[in-house]
Amino acid sequence: MVKRQFPNPKDVFEYVQLKKPSFGGKERRLQDALTIADLRLIAKRRTPKAAFDYTDGAAEGELSILRARQAFEDIEFHPDILRPAEDVDTSTQILGGPSAMPFGIAPTGFTRLMQTEGETAGAGAAGAAGIPFTLSTLGTTSIEDVKAANPHGRNWFQLYVLRDREVSYGLVKRAAEAGFDTLHFTVDTPVAGNRMRDYRNGFSIPPQLTVKTVLDTLPRPWWWFDFLTTPKLEFASLKSTGGTVGDLIGQAMDPTISYEDLATIREMWPGKIVIKGVQNVPDAVKLIDLGVDGIVLSNHGGRQLDRAPIPFHLLPKVVREVGKDATVMIDTGIMNGADIVASVALGAKFTLIGRAYLYGLMAGGRAGVDRTIAILRSEIERTMKLLGVSSLEELEPRHVTQLTRVAPVSVAYGEAAEALAKAQPVRTPRATAASKPAAPKAPAKPRAKSAAAKTAAKPGTTPLEAAEQTSDTVGAAEEGLTPGR
Repeated sequence: MVKRQFPNPKDVFEYVQLKKPSFGGKERRLQDALTIADLRLIAKRRTPKAAFDYTDGAAEGELSILRARQAFEDIEFHPDILRPAEDVDTSTQILGGPSAMPFGIAPTGFTRLMQTEGETAGAGAAGAAGIPFTLSTLGTTSIEDVKAANPHGRNWFQLYVLRDREVSYGLVKRAAEAGFDTLHFTVDTPVAGNRMRDYRNGFSIPPQLTVKTVLDTLPRPWWWFDFLTTPKLEFASLKSTGGTVGDLIGQAMDPTISYEDLATIREMWPGKIVIKGVQNVPDAVKLIDLGVDGIVLSNHGGRQLDRAPIPFHLLPKVVREVGKDATVMIDTGIMNGADIVASVALGAKFTLIGRAYLYGLMAGGRAGVDRTIAILRSEIERTMKLLGVSSLEELEPRHVTQLTRVAPVSVAYGEAAEALAKAQPVRTPRATAASKPAAPKAPAKPRAKSAAAKTAAKPGTTPLEAAEQTSDTVGAAEEGLTPGR
């Protein structure tokens, strides 16, 4: 029996820990956010639906972004043991300059519509953290104002080739004069993706006051207060007369963009040039052979072509073909420092964050972006320590196994067809009209030698159905995952 006693008031006092009251709602809210997912929830509460969905959504059925995110979740780490990792170095050299961490802020459009501080907050936070900031052609802050917000940090500029080439050339010249050291030449946006949430929400530039938008913003009066009491929302690099986001992009982008445009821009740009939006191995090899300074594996955050290749799955294939010395970067779906560590282990020299940055911005402006960076930094350092590595250079492909929930149809179909050919259905003899004896018991089928054969050997299953079943076959893990091919 447990012996009980009266509690000693002195002992009870030791357990009482009173926190100093905090009257700063934003500070308390951000400190309670422990992950990027937490920041996303705060952003969703504080931002009108149309603006939030523009950031959170993607094209068509949004399969590309869902698959990209799933790819990062479906990884297995392999840590080294008994390796000193008390202090880790997260710094790296990228495109001729330093970065305190292996990620930078990706270019995002219409940013001040998400939160009024916009690119100024992102650039300032990036400069303070020692990582690069990338300004979009569709940004709502000018090249010169971004430079002023991040005067001593690294600023990159992302370029869309517009129908009016002179506008594009002018932007290149301005970015060079402002001291931006790297140009991201985007190649995956000949036309606008079909972003269904924007159409359903009636999302337009500038936002329109309708019954629907008014009802949506009633619980968020602070957003409209900020919007109406700060400088007018304008596209710093793009002249427009208004309309949906898709309309504006469609009017501005040129589907005739070609390698000739790349050659022209390379002649104009004095710094490093990176091609953003690479989605297959042959294009990656060709670009590296042409001598570009780097490539970004990206499907535009799933916002252009739905069902596009998953950049994280494409990464090791590209690195294998272009070589470890080539500068291969990656974006799309990165929401955790572990995602960044895994990317570096598989050969990425650098990563870019888009939505993660915007969630922080919508959650708390500049302070929210600072919080995003702090969360990712903590996750990177912790993951490296748990893996037993003290620097990014020590990360290797052996530290990561990519798992996948589906296999390419060509592979699954071939395995299923072969298994189906070996396993013929058992037929029972037909009874006569005069005498109908019980049908003999069918002999037991031999046990399938593999999970693929077991799935495909069902009588009456077509090869295509068998292939679909095989693609979901349980492999190396109990969650239903198979090692990536």
